[in-house]
Amino acid sequence: MGRISVVVPTYNEAENVGNLVNQIDYALKGIDYEVIFVDDSTDDTVDAIKAVMAENPHVRMEHRETEKGLATAVLKGFSLAEGDYIAVMDADLQHPPAILRSMYAVMETGVDFCVPSRFIPGGSDGGLGPYRKLVSGVARYIGKIMLPSLRKITDPTSGLFMFRKEVIKGADLRPIGWKIMVEVLAMGTYRSVVEIPYKFQARPAGESKLSSKVTVEYLKQVADLTKRGKKQKDVTVSRWSVAKLKSELEKIR
Repeated sequence: MGRISVVVPTYNEAENVGNLVNQIDYALKGIDYEVIFVDDSTDDTVDAIKAVMAENPHVRMEHRETEKGLATAVLKGFSLAEGDYIAVMDADLQHPPAILRSMYAVMETGVDFCVPSRFIPGGSDGGLGPYRKLVSGVARYIGKIMLPSLRKITDPTSGLFMFRKEVIKGADLRPIGWKIMVEVLAMGTYRSVVEIPYKFQARPAGESKLSSKVTVEYLKQVADLTKRGKKQKDVTVSRWSVAKLKSELEKIR
């Protein structure tokens, strides 16, 4: 059974990190894992993470004083990850931690990349308000139009995904902004992707970090990837039903 490294970039999420780790720990019961917080916070998030670390040996943190930004935070997490599989998720609990066990079940079948999707049967983006749904939808379709590697993926701009560590070995990752998975899909080395349904949740605490700057950075990132992105060949993308997912989950109980 493989080990999971869960990379969580944080910026002022003091109210959520304890609950997040508790849910991750419950979801991954019986599975070897680590949680790597890469933190750029200016509030009490560092103290909140330290309190969690004192109780949970699976948790560690890299706090950054001079460098900021979600993209570089995730890349730092990649460099620190010791697991066979690397997962990325947000700290705000809009990505339900329970989905980690489902992603793990996918990876244990030999798949290279797992993408939870809001847009296949069993999934939902109900946790998004109308404005964020519009922005997310526009970003998704711009990415699909400009980058062939995204066209078969129903939810390519999500920040929730898991992949084998080898996928990014030697990859020229230079993401900006927030859409890290777009970078990995365009620059990584993989042959198989499985999408599974998940339901995007409403944020329980804290404030959204979405801004016009994020949108501009995404457009710059996509434009850059049209020039340097890899031509992904012979990639198989399949979608698991809820029933298929339940069946595979039974195998890792």
